[in-house]
Amino acid sequence: MTTQPTNDPSVTDRHLLSTRAYGTGQHLAARQSLYQWQTPRHDLPGIVVDELVGVRGAVADVGCGNGKFVQRVRADRPDLTVLPMDISPGIVADVAGAVAGDAQRLPIADGALGAVLAMHMLYHVEDQPRAAQELGRVLAQGGIAIASTNSRTDKQELEDLWRRAAGDVLGVAEGPARVQLSARFTLEDAPVILDAVFDDVRTIPLPGVIEVTDAAPVVAHLASYEAWADQMGVPFKETIERARERVGETIRTEGAFRITCLGGILVCRAAGA
Repeated sequence: MTTQPTNDPSVTDRHLLSTRAYGTGQHLAARQSLYQWQTPRHDLPGIVVDELVGVRGAVADVGCGNGKFVQRVRADRPDLTVLPMDISPGIVADVAGAVAGDAQRLPIADGALGAVLAMHMLYHVEDQPRAAQELGRVLAQGGIAIASTNSRTDKQELEDLWRRAAGDVLGVAEGPARVQLSARFTLEDAPVILDAVFDDVRTIPLPGVIEVTDAAPVVAHLASYEAWADQMGVPFKETIERARERVGETIRTEGAFRITCLGGILVCRAAGA
């Protein structure tokens, strides 16, 4: 079996991220939508809101994307001032109050925030230790940073599906692995980076199983990596279509296509908490 890729430089390419990957919310929404079929269903924005109990003042959502977490925090905690921030102007076009911002150089004063969010985005940051330092710098004494990512073992069925579909297209037993985003900042590795800045890092694991009886959501998820098609080493569209056929075959013979998930949230406490 091919080696799982890590630290692919294209995952942190700022131009690619702000244009083809996240120039709009289309691809991010496709990846988020797959979790509609997960059991149990984890309410990530709700978990974040629960962790913000006791936080006062301002909260920044760094790498806010399409504003999923911003919307929930604003709805449930109207007493907080929420600052959405993302490196891509296009994806935040419909997020009220959003500003451009780089996690490695946050345009926020020292100690200005009660909390800062970095949800499923630190794998896109080239210098992760520097970004962690920035998250700590902008927090007031006792503030919290909340990050999220996936485990190394997350959605292995999708990786197997991709390699086998790619192999079918190339006429070999198994094709190259696809670019994987969270491989640069996994649930297992993240605490080491965050521990260097924060007094306490607590991991909330969020396991689950996705079960679909229609190939469409799986295909949409795979297709959402189109921005990295040139790095895949295989004809992208042809591999997507072969994956569709393979998922359909599995559904017909087994009744469903199942994907085992393991993501998680990391709650980081600043000094004085």
